[in-house]
Amino acid sequence: MVHGYDDVEDEFEDAVEGEEVAKPDGAGNFEVTKEELSIIRADLAGQFPEDYTYLSDAYILSVASKPYSKDPTVRRPLEYTMEKLTHVMQWREEAGAPDMEELVKLANGPETAPAAVEEPEKLTKAKALATALNSGSVYWHGLTKEGKPILWIRTNRKPWYPDVDAEVNALILLSDAGIRAMPKDCTDFVVLSDSNSPPPPNPTFMINMLKALVRGYPDRLSMLASAPVGSIIQFVMNLLLPLMPGRLASKVVLIGTDEMQEKLTDILLNGKDDIPTFMGGEADHDEFYPIEGSCPIRGEGTLKFDYFGMVERLEAAVAGFEKNGGAKKEEE
Repeated sequence: MVHGYDDVEDEFEDAVEGEEVAKPDGAGNFEVTKEELSIIRADLAGQFPEDYTYLSDAYILSVASKPYSKDPTVRRPLEYTMEKLTHVMQWREEAGAPDMEELVKLANGPETAPAAVEEPEKLTKAKALATALNSGSVYWHGLTKEGKPILWIRTNRKPWYPDVDAEVNALILLSDAGIRAMPKDCTDFVVLSDSNSPPPPNPTFMINMLKALVRGYPDRLSMLASAPVGSIIQFVMNLLLPLMPGRLASKVVLIGTDEMQEKLTDILLNGKDDIPTFMGGEADHDEFYPIEGSCPIRGEGTLKFDYFGMVERLEAAVAGFEKNGGAKKEEE
């Protein structure tokens, strides 16, 4: 159920109290001691013994070191960081995030399997998730020059009347897959949206997706770039931006057609060679993520989207990035 906009704004409010800490480093982050990291780790392990390792040390340090929203000259209070991370883990439990990949495997297997027969409601949820994935509208492919995984959104493949719960579950599944595959010390990702032919806006879907991003993945989004900019995207942004925390809203970039090639070249690991065909480049994403009608059934169930192949390709890209020494250097 979606609450009113005022309720959404209340849920997205940042902390209200701060304390003085050391000056930030050159990147604008503050120091977090090993003792403070240990305190946060111990607290999470005590509350969420089965899922607490989902949060890497690098991510915890990233969250804890950020400037305080109410006073950017100081660091977030440690108590607030602990509360923020606790809320993330509670949200994961409530949303069933740790079990999403199990649903994909269930949807990829036969409906006569014991797990499918014994838990028909779970099978129904798994098939709905597979349907959301099968459109091929969202997937990980490639890295930025800094090694951040890229989540591509192809809005022309999105349904006009989405199954909101299934679409949000797909976002959770994919977000977790990308986070697990991140290079060491990387804590955030980039979203690149092909917004040439989006479906009519669905406010319930958009707000629930925003809630999932803010509640479950704070400080995970490095940038969301949408191109080209049209009237529908302008409408969507006008609706969502007022609901976003300032830190998140500042990461949304709208790119015009005339500057799209240049911006993508600056972002993508291999520059213009990585620009996909649907954005005017030569990289053929459809080789791996074709439209649903061209996708074969992957297993014995209803899954057509190549989820497991996607994960393998992303892991291979990250391994290659790390083997080559990290961030892409500009050729002289």
